[in-house]
Amino acid sequence: MPALSPENFETVAPSETDTRLARESSRVLAARPIRAQGSVKLRLGDPSSAEVTVPASAVRLFLQVLTQMSLGNAVTLVPTHAELSTQQAADLLHVSRPYLVKLLEEGRIPSRNVGRYRKVRLDDLVAYQRKDDEARARVIDQLSAEAQELGLGY
Repeated sequence: MPALSPENFETVAPSETDTRLARESSRVLAARPIRAQGSVKLRLGDPSSAEVTVPASAVRLFLQVLTQMSLGNAVTLVPTHAELSTQQAADLLHVSRPYLVKLLEEGRIPSRNVGRYRKVRLDDLVAYQRKDDEARARVIDQLSAEAQELGLGY
């Protein structure tokens, strides 16, 4: 098995045909209730082919992939425990590498050293981003409320 790194994961950029098919497929799947637990039986190919049983959670993830493809977005599946380089992490956060390194040094995002390189787990990066987004939303709500109180029309 190859080493776990983002370079080992395929990115799928949908063609126009893929986008159209993903749109149709996602509508059909979204219309069907999928229980939180359990499994779903799928038949691949013609009616005489064997059924495949997959976890319901995989079907929900597949629906998210189809939804993104239906919008024309490229999709890559990466395990949450995958480790990223500082440049890859900075790219995902849309910040400069030096700014990301500063966040790592301040301990705001956990990382580990591998030789002379730092590695950042994807799940730690997502947790930081979620926390940062929530803080930003609170500040915006507060500014909006103050603007309303002052009658600024926002």
